[in-house]
Amino acid sequence: MAALSAQEGASEPPPRPRLPGKSDGYISKLRELVKHEAEKNKSQWKTMGPAKVAVPTPNDFLQKRSKEPKLAPKKKEEDGKKLIPLSVPPRTYHPITRIKKNFINKNAVAVITGEPKKPRHFCVDTRQGDKYLLEPSGLFPKYIKKKNYGVLPKYVTRRNEEMKREEEEYQASVLEQLKMKAMKALSEEERTNVLKALKKKWEEINHAYQGLPIITDTMYKKMHKEELETKLNQLEHDIAAIEKHKTVYIANV
Repeated sequence: MAALSAQEGASEPPPRPRLPGKSDGYISKLRELVKHEAEKNKSQWKTMGPAKVAVPTPNDFLQKRSKEPKLAPKKKEEDGKKLIPLSVPPRTYHPITRIKKNFINKNAVAVITGEPKKPRHFCVDTRQGDKYLLEPSGLFPKYIKKKNYGVLPKYVTRRNEEMKREEEEYQASVLEQLKMKAMKALSEEERTNVLKALKKKWEEINHAYQGLPIITDTMYKKMHKEELETKLNQLEHDIAAIEKHKTVYIANV
């Protein structure tokens, strides 16, 4: 007995002591319900088919035209009132009277009163009598008979007017610029005053020129003499031009 108890003790070790404060974990209250629903919805016949199949009855067979859509039955009574057949026509009834038409007389009147067909223009180009119409061939001058033949289109007339207006605006702008840059004519009084000022300036420069030393032995003296001679020549040219011309123009710069 001691040996058996020793073997039982060796095969089944004693349970471990549970640590204080540690639980088995959260267990949901709906655990059994979820297992039941999973087993219920599980398809056990996924590949082999259902375990039990309902056998069709002999009376439930497919009949001819059973799958075609059927119309609703006609209502014999409308709004609970029976339709009374009318034996007497109403006063608003007008019977259809068929009039026999004489198409021979009608066609004869149409031919007599109608206008005759105009002959079509054609051309015969072979001795066998082969002919072709002139109108679709382009040889018949039908375009020159149009009302607008030879009349300029509206877009061309409009374009010409725009070009003419642009040309007038350009000429007006050019004249305005020429007027702004036009030369101003000096009056007689202004011309006399300018001439007097030039002669006075010439006298001053000539007086300075006369006071130069006779001997120009340095570069500065030579350059000063040449400068005074250039100014005197320019003044003499301007004085001669103003005295020669009675009307003098000055540009507006």
